[in-house]
Amino acid sequence: MRCNQLKLKKKGAKINQIGGTLIPKIQFINIENVVASVKINQRIDLSKIAQTKAKTEYNPEQFPGLVYRIDEPKTATLIFSSGRMVSTGAKSVKEVYKAVNKIVSELQKSEVLGDNVEPEIEIQNVVASASLGAELNLELAAYTLSDVIYEPEQFPGLIYRMKDPKVVILLFTTGKLVITGAKKEEYIRVSVEKLLQTVTELGIIKT
Repeated sequence: MRCNQLKLKKKGAKINQIGGTLIPKIQFINIENVVASVKINQRIDLSKIAQTKAKTEYNPEQFPGLVYRIDEPKTATLIFSSGRMVSTGAKSVKEVYKAVNKIVSELQKSEVLGDNVEPEIEIQNVVASASLGAELNLELAAYTLSDVIYEPEQFPGLIYRMKDPKVVILLFTTGKLVITGAKKEEYIRVSVEKLLQTVTELGIIKT
């Protein structure tokens, strides 16, 4: 499975100076998907793309957009005739820019787009997975963390809305996490490190 593993600071378990609590080490942080919106100030002939490009899906009777797939970086981009696009599947912000520029270049070669096209790219959502390396007491987390949703009868994870950075984190008893809603890659690492400190201080980590 292709993913972008964020670099972690080299630090193992350590003793919390306040309570003498053992703090586990973050096992991994992987970026799984980066979603970006793209704006091109040109109308796009989707029928022409569908006729000239093999890895496309276009059925205007069911959906107004065309799906444009490329292998490197492996992404799927929704393209609309208005010049709007939505890029999905990239494993980093760098890959988003690489994919969009590659698509623009290919469309220019096919004479679907004119010259001097400068796409406006805006990152909408960075999704990542992570592991805190320790089990969590979600019942205690539901009582001590603010802005959470925890309904174990319907979903096994706890939904935690962190305000700074502004992300949504799904917590599971295993210590695994899913982070979504980040606008920048660095927000992922910051939010995981902040969460680890918080759950340690509140005694949510099972010992």
